[in-house]
Amino acid sequence: MNATQTGIFAGLILGLAASQGFLAFVITLAIGFVGLVVGRIVDGELDLSDMFGGRGRDK
Repeated sequence: MNATQTGIFAGLILGLAASQGFLAFVITLAIGFVGLVVGRIVDGELDLSDMFGGRGRDK
């Protein structure tokens, strides 16, 4: 199991801790998405330097 799978799994488990109603479902999806992003960063499949000021530093 790679870090992406672990991240989304952990995010969904943490989101299920508040499993009552539609709002909890939306929170679970949001936390699962955060876990997915963190897992992709750890795996090296997602590079955030393009989004957060990575362009101007090369000059």
